[in-house]
Amino acid sequence: MNAPRLSALVVAHNEAAQLADCLERLRPADELVVVLDRCTDASREIAARFTDRLIQGAWEIEGDRRNTGLDACTGDWILEIDADERVPPALFAEIRRRIIGAEPGYFLVPFHNYVGGRLVRHGWGASWGVRATERLHARGCKRWGPQRVHPKVTLSGKAGWLTTPIDHLVDDDVADMVRRLQRYTDARAADLRASGARLPPFLWTVRSSLSRFFKCFVLRRGWREGRMGFAIALMAALMPLITRLKVDLDSQREP
Repeated sequence: MNAPRLSALVVAHNEAAQLADCLERLRPADELVVVLDRCTDASREIAARFTDRLIQGAWEIEGDRRNTGLDACTGDWILEIDADERVPPALFAEIRRRIIGAEPGYFLVPFHNYVGGRLVRHGWGASWGVRATERLHARGCKRWGPQRVHPKVTLSGKAGWLTTPIDHLVDDDVADMVRRLQRYTDARAADLRASGARLPPFLWTVRSSLSRFFKCFVLRRGWREGRMGFAIALMAALMPLITRLKVDLDSQREP
């Protein structure tokens, strides 16, 4: 039986500063596909050094550009990686072992999350960082939803777990966290405005924010990371609150 072919997919927007390091780690894949979304820096030139499977375009919706990349992959299995992530050789070795004879489906891959070079093990979640997610899947077993930030996914087939983590370079420092909070809340607010859905009472949003902080800092043991754990829990808590304020206050300015 022939070994299954493995595609690696990277979706990037102006990631020249770190794209080369990311793509270098993906050489063991049988195919490398890079989707370049509205890049105005050297991302295309860098990506072209590693593959000729380049797709350039402009997508307003996160899920649309990711689905475009999935459709372009020809491998039996697809490994999705972001530019700020690094795949260790041990993960490729594990993937090769696990996909031989595997039923169509998906594998959740654990993450090691770094802030400014520091490995932060605790406190992630509530839309602020992930501890594991479905990054490896058989072709056709995953589709991204229409949300602008953290799109929902539809999965099919048998689920499994891998044990070797992806290294995720989340942020350089707290200032980076704040800039990401700005991007996330802008995108989430745009989703809510576009949906036209009726929002819950404001106090419910406040309660959700407090619940997120408790979940990250206490239940997920962010307290073990000291001030960094507090910062992560705070960002997770502020996300729904600031998003709601942007929607409410912007609507008040509309004629």
